[in-house]
Amino acid sequence: MIGYISDNLLIPILDFFYGLVPSYGLAIVALTVVIRLALFPLSAGSIRSARRMRIAQPVMQKRQADIKSRFANNPQKQQEELQKLMKEFGSPLAGCLPLLVQMPILFALFATLRGSPFADVPYTFNLKVLPADQIAAVEPKPFNTASHSIFITETDHVPVIGSLPGGTKLGAGDSAKIQLQTKTGESFSQVLSGVSDGQKFQPDWSVTKGDGVVSVAADGTIKAITPGDATVEGKIPGIAARSGFLFIKALGQVGFYTDGAVNWDIAILVGGFGLSLFASQLLSGMGMPANPQQSTANKITPVMITGMFLFFPLPAGVLLYMVIANIFQAGQTFLLTREALPDNLQTILDDQMKQKKTAGATAGAGGQGGSRLPFEPRGGSK
Repeated sequence: MIGYISDNLLIPILDFFYGLVPSYGLAIVALTVVIRLALFPLSAGSIRSARRMRIAQPVMQKRQADIKSRFANNPQKQQEELQKLMKEFGSPLAGCLPLLVQMPILFALFATLRGSPFADVPYTFNLKVLPADQIAAVEPKPFNTASHSIFITETDHVPVIGSLPGGTKLGAGDSAKIQLQTKTGESFSQVLSGVSDGQKFQPDWSVTKGDGVVSVAADGTIKAITPGDATVEGKIPGIAARSGFLFIKALGQVGFYTDGAVNWDIAILVGGFGLSLFASQLLSGMGMPANPQQSTANKITPVMITGMFLFFPLPAGVLLYMVIANIFQAGQTFLLTREALPDNLQTILDDQMKQKKTAGATAGAGGQGGSRLPFEPRGGSK
C-alpha cells in the first residue's frame, strides 16, 4: 500500500512541482506543504481532541471514579452512565483514528524521500549457501525485492524490481545472476540503453555480510564459495542525491558525523527539527492550566528526539521534510488553540484557570514576611 501511494500519488505530485520549478529542494518543500494541507482536516481533529481531553481529563477521572463507586453493584447502570460521560466529553481515543488514517500517507511520503531521486536506492539479497550435496534437496523459490521507482532523468522514472529466479539458497560452487527489471519484464539494462549517460545508473554491487561466503561481480553475478550466510547489496545512484539546496550540500547526504568531519548542514536541520518540535509542544499548551508533568515532557522529548536524529541515518532531504512538516504543524496548532471551545469545556477551563490564579496568589502570600525564621509559624496569632 505504501509503495502504491508513493508511485501513484506522491511521485506524480513531485514530478509536477519539479516541472514548475526545476529544484528538487523546492519540490520537497512543495510536496510536504501539499500533503500537510490535504491531511489538515485529519490532523486538526487529532489536535482538537488532544486539547479537549487535556481540559476534560481531570473532571472525567473524578466522575468515572464516582460512577464506578456508586454503581459498583450494577454493571449495566455503570456502563450506561460511563457512556453518557463519553457522549458529554468525547472519547479519549477519538483523536487516534485521524492519526491512524493519515499514517499510510505519511509513511509513503517518508519512503518516497528516502528513495530515488533523493537518495541511492539499495537492493538487498540475504543469501544462504549450503553444501553442494544438500542443495539438490532444496526446492527453488524465486525471490523478488520490493519495487522502487528509479529516476533515470529528471522527469522520467521506472519501477524496478530485483530478483533471483532460483531463490536465495545456493549450493557451494554455484553461481546466480541478480536480475533488475521493470514490472513489465524489461531488463533495467535495456531501459538504460536508451538514456543519455545511462551508464551512471548501473548498480554498484558489494558483499555487506559474509565476505568469504560469496563474491559478487560488477554485473551482479554471485559466486557461492563456502557454506554460510551472506548479504549482497546493489545501490542505484539517485539522480538528485548529490544535489544541494540552500545550505544543504547534498539532499542524499546521511549522517551528522562522517569521515572524521561534522556535516553542519545536517546539524542545522536536526537543530531546526528540535526547535520546531519544541515550539509546537509549547503552542499546544497555550491558554491551558499549568501541568508540571506535561511541562517536563515538553522539555525532555524534543531534546531526546533531536539527539537521536543526530546519529540516526536519515538523508538530508528527509530531514528537510521533517523540519517543514513541524513548522506547518506548529502553525496549525497555533490556529487551533485559538478556536472557541464547547460551552461545557470552556466552563471547566475557566474554573481551572481561576484555581490556578488562586493557588498562585496563595503561594505568593505565603512567601511574604521575609523576616520570619524557618521554624516560625506563618500565621500572625499572638
